[in-house]
Amino acid sequence: ERCLALLLLLALLPPGGLGKPTARQERTRPGTAQHEDRPGFQYDHEAFLGKEEARSFDQLSPEESRERLGKIVDRIDDNKDGYLTTEELKTWIKRVQKRYIYENVAKVWKDYDANKDNKIAWEEYKQATYGYYL
Repeated sequence: ERCLALLLLLALLPPGGLGKPTARQERTRPGTAQHEDRPGFQYDHEAFLGKEEARSFDQLSPEESRERLGKIVDRIDDNKDGYLTTEELKTWIKRVQKRYIYENVAKVWKDYDANKDNKIAWEEYKQATYGYYL
């Protein structure tokens, strides 16, 4: 479980970034490990952080990214034991995805509810979905 947590965290760091060490883990020396984003890394970042948060991380320096990721890791570590478990990561990712779904539904609803009556009529749906074909 710890290896999975460490791998997931390393996948989220910007190139050259190092994960936040905990009190019980051995610290990595700068320059001994390089993080390289692999294909699909953006999906991993979004799953872990949420789409907007992942986008904001792309704009940070490696130092700022490490600091913010460290704060997120502290929030994920529910039992505050200094380690992330698979269950803690699953819970975090579910929370992030749930928030993304609610935000996305609110945005789509706003776009489809043309007359702003808080209902989407069939005509509104057709217009929003197929408007340029109709």
